[in-house]
Amino acid sequence: MPLPKYAYFGDKIVPYPDAKVGLLTHGLNYGTGVFGGIRGYWNEEEKELFIFRPLDHFQRFLESTQLLRMELPQTREEAVDILLELIRKEDLHEDIYVRPLAFYADEIIGVRLHNVTPIMTISVLPFGRYIDKEEGAHVMFSSWRRIDDNMIPARGKITGAYVNSALAKSDANLAGFDEAIMINQDGHIAEGSAENVFILRKGKIVTPPVTDNILEGITRNTMIALLRDELKMEVVERSIDKSEVYLAEEAFMVATGAQVVAITRIDHRKLGSGSMGPVTQKLRDLYFNVVRGKVAKYRQWCQPVYGKK
Repeated sequence: MPLPKYAYFGDKIVPYPDAKVGLLTHGLNYGTGVFGGIRGYWNEEEKELFIFRPLDHFQRFLESTQLLRMELPQTREEAVDILLELIRKEDLHEDIYVRPLAFYADEIIGVRLHNVTPIMTISVLPFGRYIDKEEGAHVMFSSWRRIDDNMIPARGKITGAYVNSALAKSDANLAGFDEAIMINQDGHIAEGSAENVFILRKGKIVTPPVTDNILEGITRNTMIALLRDELKMEVVERSIDKSEVYLAEEAFMVATGAQVVAITRIDHRKLGSGSMGPVTQKLRDLYFNVVRGKVAKYRQWCQPVYGKK
């Protein structure tokens, strides 16, 4: 993976090699940071790069900072302007991934969230697939439970919390699976290591509610809107039992990085027909048209980098 040439670091754009932190940096030692993930999609016909829902992503990013008592000077609108300037400086004309990151930058010893100073950084790089088998992933139920909101806020993208995801993902990959699905403390489906989960059961789309220790995903929100408004499907947000996934006609995972991933096997069981189902296929096709600015109704979600909306 090629590294970026530049980064926004603290309060300005600098060469990427100059964006450095010390070994005693608070965020590095204690996981006191938050991050985001934003995608940009190249539209070849228009020769334009569209950033998908950047204001919504930076809104959630700033809400995550609030959970860690951070006070950043940037508004979400200012963060978008910084991002656009950074992308133009990188001169990217392909699909990209954006990583905003805020962390406590003091080089001190001591676990706390007060009397420490946060900074914001942004990096941008070309990016393709997060999961290779998007059209047919083989996933497993993880033995690691999803973090509970009363332990670490599950709705925030908090850096230290992702050790929970890393444990599940590595166990799954090393056992030959593409991804893991985690269960919450109540025994219900939560999410993948970095994806929200949907199933098709008896003609209805079902997905866990935000109160079941899941990330309040921007892509999740997008999919619910597209399923209801464009595919005219009923979407129910409720707790899901493990055995319901085994009996689902279709299942898929969604996230900014992972995009739309069809689940075709769960543990060592075939799910549904064992191949991507028609609902998942229609949703994927629609989503990729939307994010590239090809659907006029949702054009407001797409922020052009080089031209005008």
